[in-house]
Amino acid sequence: MEFTAKQIAEFIGGKVEGNEQAAVNTFAKIEEGQPGAISFLSNPKYTHYLYDTKSTIVLVNEDLELEQPVSTTLIRVKNAYEAVARLLQLYESMKPRKTGIDPLAFVSPKATIGSDVYIGAFACIGDGAVVGDGTQVYPHVVIGDGVKIGRQCLLYPNVTIYQGCQLGNSVTIHAGSVIGADGFGFAPNVEGYEKIPQIGIVVIEDNVEIGANTCIDRSTMGQTIIHRGVKLDNLIQVAHNCEIGENTVMSAQVGVAGSTKVGSWCMFGGQVGLAGHITVGDHVNLGAQSGVPSSLKANQTLIGTPPMEPTPYFKSQAIFRRLPDMYKELSALRKEIEELKNNTK
Repeated sequence: MEFTAKQIAEFIGGKVEGNEQAAVNTFAKIEEGQPGAISFLSNPKYTHYLYDTKSTIVLVNEDLELEQPVSTTLIRVKNAYEAVARLLQLYESMKPRKTGIDPLAFVSPKATIGSDVYIGAFACIGDGAVVGDGTQVYPHVVIGDGVKIGRQCLLYPNVTIYQGCQLGNSVTIHAGSVIGADGFGFAPNVEGYEKIPQIGIVVIEDNVEIGANTCIDRSTMGQTIIHRGVKLDNLIQVAHNCEIGENTVMSAQVGVAGSTKVGSWCMFGGQVGLAGHITVGDHVNLGAQSGVPSSLKANQTLIGTPPMEPTPYFKSQAIFRRLPDMYKELSALRKEIEELKNNTK
């Protein structure tokens, strides 16, 4: 299906510069542009590609100043990255959705399956499970007994949802993720470690997306809660009894230890680690590989272990690199001081 620059601009609230009837039917990165494709430019590092890209249309920020003429048609918008996200969502929504239950799937007769649901080959739906309207369950997904899944969810292959867990509407879980495995609870005794049964559940609210091979553990008692709008990357560990606030995002390999509460609208870079039983306030941004041993107040941008503000952190890192030379200088000064002391005796 083709769309003209005029149609696209009307949909995203942009302004066309060039041929309003220029038509596109696919997407391409600006550096790999091709005729019939639409690209976008939001990072200034890629501006030089704009002048020779072969893409028919390019989305740009409205404040972009051209340094030379362009052959492509431009659509100026307030935020090119947000605009292309809207277009990609539209493109994705136009793809045909699978429906029906594959004959090789197992669905318990005690399960409740909504309308327009797809269940792929070798998926397993347990006793008392509920799958909402329009949800898609890809091959080899396991939905345990008593699990409740809302409307328009998308579970990619090999997702496992343990018994009793609950998903809201429009939840996406990517391949290999495990929701509701036991929390890491063991009580030491003279013979080793005695397992503490994990009898709680995981609750995931609406519009959450969870990346591939991410694990969210069930609570010891009560609930591990992922609130609405949260986005988790691949290979993230959220331990038992944690609570992740609305619209918080976490990059790959973040680890959140047990009973920690994270506020709303937080942003964590890759490999951030949070200790257990702490609270992180709303609007906290943590740089990659930050280690958080204690609670953090709201509205901060921090980096490092323990976390500190970016400016003193980078100054400290600059000093750290000079420590070997500084140690040599200190040793030489000590030697000189000792010689001076000996000469004055």
